[in-house]
Amino acid sequence: MTAQPVWPALLLGGVLVSTPVVQAAQATPGAKPAASAATMPAMPATAANTAANAPAPQAVPEANAAASSGPVTTVTYTLQQLGAQYALNLRGVDGSNTLPVGVRDDQVVTGARLNLRYAYSPALLADLSHINVLVNDQVAASIAVPKETGGQSLQRTIALPPYLFTTNSKLRLQLIGHYTTQCEDPLHSSLWANISNESTLSIDTQPLPQGNDLARLPQPFFDTHDIRRLNLPFVFAASPDAAALEAAGTVSSWFGALANYRGADFPVSLSTVPAQGNAIVMIEGADQATLAGAPLQGPTLAIVANPNDPNGKLLLVMGRDGKELKQAADALVSGSQTLSGPSARITHFADLAPRKPYDAPRWLRTDRPVSFGEMVDARQLGVSGYSPDLIRINTRVPPDLFGWHAPTVPIDLHYRYTPQPYMVNSSLLFSVSDQFMKSIPLPSLERLEGSEKLRAEVLPDSSLPRQAKLEVPLETLLQPNTQLQFRYMYDYIKQGECRDIIIDNVRGAIDPESTIDLSAYPHYMAMPNLAAFAQAGFPFTRMADLSDTDVVLGANAGAQEYSTFLAVMGRMGDSTGYPASGVTVLRGQRIDAMPAGKDLLVIASGADQSWLKDWAQYMPAAYDHSAQFSLSDLPGRVRGWFHSNPRLDAEPGRMSLAWTGPGVSAVLAGFESPTQKGRSVVMLVSNQPEGLKDAVSALLGVPSYDTQPIQGSLVSIRGQEVASLVGEHTYYVGHLGLWRGLDWWLASFGLSLAWLLKVLGVIVLLGVAAGGFCFLRRRQARRDVQAEARLRAAAQAQRDKAQQEAEQGAQQHAKQNTQHEEH
Repeated sequence: MTAQPVWPALLLGGVLVSTPVVQAAQATPGAKPAASAATMPAMPATAANTAANAPAPQAVPEANAAASSGPVTTVTYTLQQLGAQYALNLRGVDGSNTLPVGVRDDQVVTGARLNLRYAYSPALLADLSHINVLVNDQVAASIAVPKETGGQSLQRTIALPPYLFTTNSKLRLQLIGHYTTQCEDPLHSSLWANISNESTLSIDTQPLPQGNDLARLPQPFFDTHDIRRLNLPFVFAASPDAAALEAAGTVSSWFGALANYRGADFPVSLSTVPAQGNAIVMIEGADQATLAGAPLQGPTLAIVANPNDPNGKLLLVMGRDGKELKQAADALVSGSQTLSGPSARITHFADLAPRKPYDAPRWLRTDRPVSFGEMVDARQLGVSGYSPDLIRINTRVPPDLFGWHAPTVPIDLHYRYTPQPYMVNSSLLFSVSDQFMKSIPLPSLERLEGSEKLRAEVLPDSSLPRQAKLEVPLETLLQPNTQLQFRYMYDYIKQGECRDIIIDNVRGAIDPESTIDLSAYPHYMAMPNLAAFAQAGFPFTRMADLSDTDVVLGANAGAQEYSTFLAVMGRMGDSTGYPASGVTVLRGQRIDAMPAGKDLLVIASGADQSWLKDWAQYMPAAYDHSAQFSLSDLPGRVRGWFHSNPRLDAEPGRMSLAWTGPGVSAVLAGFESPTQKGRSVVMLVSNQPEGLKDAVSALLGVPSYDTQPIQGSLVSIRGQEVASLVGEHTYYVGHLGLWRGLDWWLASFGLSLAWLLKVLGVIVLLGVAAGGFCFLRRRQARRDVQAEARLRAAAQAQRDKAQQEAEQGAQQHAKQNTQHEEH
């Protein structure tokens, strides 16, 4: 099929959503396939006209007929994909495990098969024991457990009734086990069955007829019940300009956020809609709209049928110019919950409020403690039974939190449990992403201090509220896909022979008011850091709407570069949970022409890299006449773990290498922006456009690529081989406080602020001691001088007194002599 007949037909469908069907059919008598594609596929124009005038009830049988004759699609899931991270171990007289199974809303199940790989205990009694397969708590099949095959690895395919499946189904595997006809221990070690998580569930579906209604968004383009990777094509009428790419990036980031853990790919085509399935179509300009016979009147959203697939839908995002197209995209991602009908023209759209740094909806706040109720539905925080499933809380923290010389992350845990009446060894286990952290005892009431008082605190559901203080290393939370895990382990109380009966009367719950506090950590990171980019889109996701980001594409960029751009935008949306409505797209240009004040994401491939020549002096790798790389010792190190001190993770380049050849490769490189200090550049380049596909797959963590994590400042991608080559830190982003910044600066010289303060303290103490000693000596010297002066004065006074007394004596003696002579 050529682009020429398809695109006018597509645009005809865009007008049909806002005009009567009869008029559309009459307006295009010579374009039967195009007109029928937008109304009722495979019908001629006259039939479409008749159907449009027919009563609505008569159209229903036609739709049902179409559904029953539609193509059958088979989807196969492993139990691991359904959520069983490990093999299912069924234990006890009645052990079971449940897995969720989703079916798309636009599909109906016509068949299902469970290919079960399992083993069971040879001690089970065959006439009393069996394994049940239940769908939505209805028994779909029972598997016998003959003694002769006990303890062996078995495989069996079981047909499941399709009518049991709904959009939200539950597959439960149950062991009914007995090892004796007499009194038995309900948790005896011989009562077990093991189900491999590599067992598969195959579901056959046929499409259901769906109307063109914006109220169903994001369905059918994304369905929450579908756990597969999202593959959503984008279609442009021609080579898109910057505004069209920005609008498409906003939409792809929205779908990336919706896809979440599934991941998302957005293949791009120009002028041609896909042969089957759903797609997003970006329409910009009055010249494109005139192909439909009626001009656009403003930003418009519409859903029409795929002219190539009667079961596919096209979401049209339309505007008369780039500004209106971006308004239509913003209205879609921010207000889809308010839309209805086959089309909607946006008559008013106020600019989105500017975002603040680190306010991404999926990131934990760092300015206050965050309650668990803000992170997960409170209904998912409770469990029941003696060995229940984990309570899981997914967490995402800003990747630039600086944990060097910082305390652990505090968790104020409020929990409840059913206290047992007697002495038991029950506990609540706390882990982070399967890494054990702490075991909290769950003592019985008789072992609790103040048990009589605590009995009054037992809630009506027989649970006892308690509180605990937990601590988590920040480095653990900075790992990708972090999950807080709580597991209640209740000890079974033995009552004695023939008295042991399991009563499911124990409960456990984590209160939503529990909190985790990251407010003690500043934002500061050594850059470049491609691990932060691959895992969280940092530093671009610092602003959730990417308003501080410029994406630079080559002037001759093609469909693969556009697809790479949309895939990266989808990854950003997954990280932040918010559409990239503030991103700016630029075409290849010289460094001196680049605007300052923003981080740059550069995407290029093939021969369209000549504009990168003046960037070469800043790049650790490049494709010119040959492939040029810097190399270091990083490939020989253990990867995937990072120190709290980023200086210990640095591996600067030690050598360089260049080669030429026909091989396809791509590089992911990071360096400081040449236009402004403290701003970052991340380059995703390949010697051929095909190499960008591998680069995107590695970046998005496709299973066959995720064994070698992306990290450092330069990564080479060759097919499914991912190699981190260099880990060079040349600049920092963020800010440390005065004292922590001084401590970090001193650490570069092998010193620490604490050691320096100790030395200064000793010096000050010595100075104070020396000053005090000198002061005391001077004081004592003054006292000695004063004492000596007083002594001299006293001696002088005594001499003067003696002299005076001698003179007085002499005078008196002389007087006596005179008187004697006179006589």
